[in-house]
Amino acid sequence: METNYLQQIQEAAQWIQQRLQGNAPQLGLILGSGLGDMAAQVENPTIISYDQVPHFPVSTVEGHAGQFVIGNLEGKSVIVMQGRFHYYEGYSMQKVVFPIYVMKQLGVHTLVITNAAGGMNRSFQAGDLMLISDHLNLTGANPLIGANHSELGVRFPDMSEAYSRNYRQLAKQIAEDMRSEGKSIRLQEGVYSGITGPSYLPPAELTMLARLGGDAVGMSTVGEVIAASHAGLKVLGISCITDMAIGEELEPLTHEQVVAVANKTKPMFIELVRRFVAQLAI
Repeated sequence: METNYLQQIQEAAQWIQQRLQGNAPQLGLILGSGLGDMAAQVENPTIISYDQVPHFPVSTVEGHAGQFVIGNLEGKSVIVMQGRFHYYEGYSMQKVVFPIYVMKQLGVHTLVITNAAGGMNRSFQAGDLMLISDHLNLTGANPLIGANHSELGVRFPDMSEAYSRNYRQLAKQIAEDMRSEGKSIRLQEGVYSGITGPSYLPPAELTMLARLGGDAVGMSTVGEVIAASHAGLKVLGISCITDMAIGEELEPLTHEQVVAVANKTKPMFIELVRRFVAQLAI
């Protein structure tokens, strides 16, 4: 990590804090491609564009608004990232995860991280939601490489439960409750394979990832979760399965298709997350 990384984090957090009038968020949400509309449900929002915040990168991806929405959701004080940063945009991995440390400085201790992903498990189908139980970091990078700032976390953070078992159990119970009410939610669970992108993978690589144990594949999340573990944050990760990425049956794919499926799945996804936030004891 850069020697002035900690100072940049503190300056960004202080700048945001001055605009919150003493309201310290406890829960952070990162909204992936096509899922940003949930930010509109935050009550009494303070909206801060990323390009206003000192030292912040800017999100360049279609479907990512590029702003914080800070306020209340289901009785909890939340900070929502409406759009995230990706390694493939040309940022260092340290810059990609910069907001995680800023949120921790602001008081956040729980993260709900979402993304759009391709399904590699043959029992999945487009429109499913997948609780992330673990990940494969196939980016070739780690945000913790370099000097460690002990103020941010320990040199060798444990990753044995990077995705909280208790949070996954609560989410599964909520999905069961929703189904008992007649709602057609399909909630899977599996391993997320994080790649750099921005190109989608060819059939041979998808077949390889499936054989390695990956259930879904995407271009975000793993760096954020490593940083969250480093910072001592508890994480619930959810992927929206927007397409099937099975090597032997692969069909052409566009980002527009990904966003379209995410939009269709959005109402059920938002209800699951809202209920999770409401029932979370923090």
